[in-house]
Amino acid sequence: MATVSMKDVALAAGVSQPAVSYAYNRPAKLSEAQRKHILEVAAKLGYPGPNVMGRSLRSGKVGAIGLMMMDKLSVAFADPSAIAVLRGISEIGELENVALTLFPLNNKRLESAKEATNEGSLALRGLVDGLIISTLPDNHPAVLATLKQKLPFVIIDSPLVDGTFFVGIDDRGAARTQIQHLLDLGHRKIGIIIDRLNPDGYRGPINEQRFRTASERIVRERLTGYVEAAEAAGLGFDDLCVIEAGGLDSTSGQTAAFTLLTSNDVTAVVACSDVMAMACMKTADALQRPVPQTLSVIGFDDIPEAVQAGLTTIGQPMVEKAVFAAQMLTEQLNAPAGVHLEPRQKIFPTRLIVRHSTARVTG
Repeated sequence: MATVSMKDVALAAGVSQPAVSYAYNRPAKLSEAQRKHILEVAAKLGYPGPNVMGRSLRSGKVGAIGLMMMDKLSVAFADPSAIAVLRGISEIGELENVALTLFPLNNKRLESAKEATNEGSLALRGLVDGLIISTLPDNHPAVLATLKQKLPFVIIDSPLVDGTFFVGIDDRGAARTQIQHLLDLGHRKIGIIIDRLNPDGYRGPINEQRFRTASERIVRERLTGYVEAAEAAGLGFDDLCVIEAGGLDSTSGQTAAFTLLTSNDVTAVVACSDVMAMACMKTADALQRPVPQTLSVIGFDDIPEAVQAGLTTIGQPMVEKAVFAAQMLTEQLNAPAGVHLEPRQKIFPTRLIVRHSTARVTG
């Protein structure tokens, strides 16, 4: 007899799959009548409910999923992107009773992962039933180990691996839109602040060779978009002053902004994240460079703080990406034994949000 899935219940009840999950795990999100209808349909179909923990006990699984990310554990509670991923996972009602294990991969653990992968024994199976992998560098050994062990997983943003479940945005296209906004305002003396191209601790100006050999896909794609749009406007790579912050935090961004603003006569700055952009605005204020009167600044992400700062930015659905990734992982965990789900990609749209930190160039 075929196993009844949450999707079957949703189709029969005429509701979405999240609504079926809410009927069991978050009843307050539904009206009493809607919840009663869903449960009645589920009972008629013989659906046992989305009890991942109970299913894990019967199947020998551990009832836990993992979140794999770069940097120290503290980043998970400070970086807006990491916070958005955690929030998105928490939105999936079916995962409420499942443990979440964090796997922060700093440089030391990166070396350990390389050694473990070479030995073919990175210990992931037995700790978690599946993984969400967020913003790791290209060819990261932990991803290779996950592939070897055939664990269910979903990648958010990077790396982009053929034949895997992936959720992201068109970083290059969004970056072209981002810098094009400054070009349309007449700016030609443009500085660029990026967080990092490689997880090697480098900070400071970068040359084209470092750019071309970058392993961090998101920053590489965004910088490629900046360079392509600039070239279309008659500006070469050397006409752009690109500073690598070497970190994701505001302090690193302020240091990079100080280097940029005290060594170059720029009229505008494009930053690869809102954190970097707001760090630049703070540094500009300390250097008595009023924004946007003497310096235009544009960011990327549209985090909540960007609204308060009046930051012009590229908006992307950070939480929604994580929700979708968690749903993809849940589908894999719920799939009957022996059933192969075809990997797919989900690319979310982005949009330019114009606020008060950019203006037409003067003089």
